[in-house]
Amino acid sequence: MNTKPFTSGLSENAVMITRVADRQWHALDDDLVVGRGHAQHRPDGRLFVSIDAWHDAAFDRLAEAMLAELPAPLYTVVDEADVELTAGWRRAGFTIRRREWEYVVPTDPRVTGLEAVPPPAGLTIVPAGRADESLLRAVDRAIRDEVEATVGWQSMPAEVIPRPEGDTIVDPSKYAVAAAPDRYLGLIRVVPVKRPRIGLVAVRAGEQRRGIARALLAHALGTLYRSGLAEAWAEVHESNRAASALFEGIGARPMSSNLELVR
Repeated sequence: MNTKPFTSGLSENAVMITRVADRQWHALDDDLVVGRGHAQHRPDGRLFVSIDAWHDAAFDRLAEAMLAELPAPLYTVVDEADVELTAGWRRAGFTIRRREWEYVVPTDPRVTGLEAVPPPAGLTIVPAGRADESLLRAVDRAIRDEVEATVGWQSMPAEVIPRPEGDTIVDPSKYAVAAAPDRYLGLIRVVPVKRPRIGLVAVRAGEQRRGIARALLAHALGTLYRSGLAEAWAEVHESNRAASALFEGIGARPMSSNLELVR
């Protein structure tokens, strides 16, 4: 633990920055904690930083100390409506990398229009918890490779759930799939947090525009509705017009936006 204070500025009452643990910092003003900084690797290996500070001076000095010790590139995520926090990261040299819209998604099939949306001919929807794990991992890997070869996986919603290195399926029980007789063609992942989060809806490139994604959504949202849950939420990269159209077409409403910043 590094207890040597880092100070910035010439004032005798300068905020003091102390690293209190690995990738954790405190800003002190007369021994009072006026800010905290933290850094953590996301599942995709990128290093994300966060700062919670009482005032700009504490934020700026925390950022200065953290950036001096951490390797670039560094990332952070802010609510776009939080103008002050966004301004603080911009002062620290961060720029906007991507914008993600957060949608509130109704589950009532009378609202979504998905009450009678069967899977395409020859396909079945396998409910969450019943998928063959080897086939699930195979379609996940294939879709990731297809996305990475085109727009890049970074265009997909940020993955924030910890997972073992090299393993992209955190919990197979969270996935429902669209199954052909010999393989899976698409998948949907729903994580039941405070509000159920639709973390991923994806279909193999050669099988798109067949209604598979709508059928997967119809199944997942219908399951949530029957469980008594009126809403779910999902995030969509602003450049992904197909995903935006898919969600808006079932009555989902964009409620807020997050900015991913990079330095």
